[in-house]
Amino acid sequence: MNSLYHFIVKPLDKRYENTKLIGDKELIINSNIENHIFVSKKAVVVSTPAAYNTKVKIGDEVYIHHNIMRRWYDQKGRERNSSTFFKDNLYFVLPDQIYMYNLKSHLNYCFIKPVKNKNILDNEKEQPNVGIVKYSNSSLEALGITPGTLITFTPNSEFEFIIEDERLYCMKSNDIVLTHEYEGNEKEYNPSWAKGSWWAN
Repeated sequence: MNSLYHFIVKPLDKRYENTKLIGDKELIINSNIENHIFVSKKAVVVSTPAAYNTKVKIGDEVYIHHNIMRRWYDQKGRERNSSTFFKDNLYFVLPDQIYMYNLKSHLNYCFIKPVKNKNILDNEKEQPNVGIVKYSNSSLEALGITPGTLITFTPNSEFEFIIEDERLYCMKSNDIVLTHEYEGNEKEYNPSWAKGSWWAN
């Protein structure tokens, strides 16, 4: 089973991350299927596109666009699958809708760790548009932008993910506009709720 231009994936676990285990009780924290925050972004590759050579292989775990598995209601209130739904809990995914595979950035995507705001008078807990490279890619590494590099990125270019209990921003290489020297007082910002988080996965 091969698509010409699409990957075919299945959810790694569930399509929605909308429950949280508290003790021995499972708490439902969201019941709105159209809320993208609670749609799972984790999947497993079932088939790779025939038209492309790709480093992503069958069985790889990937992070994908939040709309892939999101369901919705039509005008008559009927629950519908996304336009990417194939069959039997399988979904079509374009190459640029895969952001990471096996904890490696895919294509020209990278993942950035937010930095704690140094301005104690500011209510914002993280410094706007500044971060530390967590997962780079080959084009950035060719420019010397490797994991640990302090950077500035363009406003509203980031998509939030929780990966390995860390809150990270996904963006494209060309969204990085500056690199900086460390001043010595930069601290990564990872809110406590990101650890074991039930959303943004």
